[in-house]
Amino acid sequence: MPENLFKINSKEYILPGSRACQGCGLSLFYRYALKALRENTIVTLPACCLCVLQGLYPSTPVMVPALNNSFASTAASASGLVAGLRALNKADTTVVAIAGDGATFDMGIQALSGAAERGTDFIYVCYDNEGYMNTGTQRSSATPMGALTTTTPILTKQQPKKDFLKIMEAHNIAYIATASPSYPLDLYDKFVKAKKIRGTRYIHIHVPCPPGWVYPPKDTVKMGRLAVETGLFPLFEIENGKFRFTGRSKTQAERGNRLPVINYLEKQGRFRKMDAEQLSQFQSMVDAKWDEYLRKTEG
Repeated sequence: MPENLFKINSKEYILPGSRACQGCGLSLFYRYALKALRENTIVTLPACCLCVLQGLYPSTPVMVPALNNSFASTAASASGLVAGLRALNKADTTVVAIAGDGATFDMGIQALSGAAERGTDFIYVCYDNEGYMNTGTQRSSATPMGALTTTTPILTKQQPKKDFLKIMEAHNIAYIATASPSYPLDLYDKFVKAKKIRGTRYIHIHVPCPPGWVYPPKDTVKMGRLAVETGLFPLFEIENGKFRFTGRSKTQAERGNRLPVINYLEKQGRFRKMDAEQLSQFQSMVDAKWDEYLRKTEG
């Protein structure tokens, strides 16, 4: 049962004064996720934009304990925290691993796959801003085809984005969900649900990034909405193997009113070198993936 606006926890777990960039979508996601997770939550994170948001000791604005670790070991550190809490018989503490796309799609996939195969009892969150934004906007395997980055500055990225959700689905874990900070109620409900489920839970957050995607900071919420409304980043969850659209994507699946992806791409400077052939190919990839999801809802 979705929770309405008035049921959202009023307590704030991120205090004013974080070191995130202006207009950072990560701040919105983190705020609502922590509201849903509440007390008795331990966060573990690698070197990434989130550790910048958290600040440097002792001036962190975040009200939950957090463990900083290396790029590739987020899931491994979460597994260790779970084992330690079990040894201390502290069953009421939720361990949450939060890493960007570089530390998930690329360097962290081994530790995450191992933990998911074992069914380790934690929530793993990939906040996907589609590049190594914290270290200078380099290309990652989550970067979309046609995007300019500091390591693809001439021809743009030529390969499509890795389908990481399909990789996680193949692990047959307890819960998989996508969410966007531009739809905070949908995001909040999914973290409330994930907290109650046992085993490995994976939540994929699409996080708009003003400096990396080259758009005005005031447009972050608009950018996240366009990603959903074009079908580029559908909102859904897979629980016990059953797929279902949620929120705005559920409405679109019922009404068939997706926007063309050009509405999303043309507003970002990183796609300014995309030609007509690449745009057509991009739209075809989004359409094919959307049709694949529609078939899952049917059966």
